[in-house]
Amino acid sequence: MKNLFFLTLCLCWNTALVAQSVNATKTQKQDSTHLQHKTHSPRKATIRSAILPGWGQAYNKKYWKIPVVYAALGTCAGFFIYNRSEYVAARDAYRYKMDADPFNDGLIDKKFIPVDPEAIRQYRIAVRQNVDYSVLAFLICWGLNVVDATVDGHLKTFEVNEKLSLQIHPGYIPQTKQTQIGLVFQFHSGRKNQSR
Repeated sequence: MKNLFFLTLCLCWNTALVAQSVNATKTQKQDSTHLQHKTHSPRKATIRSAILPGWGQAYNKKYWKIPVVYAALGTCAGFFIYNRSEYVAARDAYRYKMDADPFNDGLIDKKFIPVDPEAIRQYRIAVRQNVDYSVLAFLICWGLNVVDATVDGHLKTFEVNEKLSLQIHPGYIPQTKQTQIGLVFQFHSGRKNQSR
């Protein structure tokens, strides 16, 4: 009786171990498949690019786009700095020309000394608009950086292979006795061809 109990216990134990190893193997296969699909996340690319320009492009491994992103943002920042300094110079020159204190005339920028105060005021307004435009251009470039990282992130897992084809086929319609040209987009699966 003891031997029968011991034999039954060993068989149950062995069955449980085999079942656990099969389940572990299935779990490992599912995890590896899950990791392959989850290794690249477009959401991470979007968030990273929104935090720091170019980070999303680096995450997508599109390193050549990083200098383009920083060149666009740097150009916008350069225009902002230039226009802001011109605005401050024109604003101060207009104030100093309009006050009645002759001692302030030495504080006026040299390029504004021979200019009429009304012309300085008009220039100040135009430069102020350029400051706003350069900020807007900077924000647009930052947004395009995020959009580019998002689109690249989504297209990273997009496969283009020989199973997809686009062909031009001439055709003939016997009812109307006319020829036609059509585009055929074909999906080739392993079993049969499907045309759409």
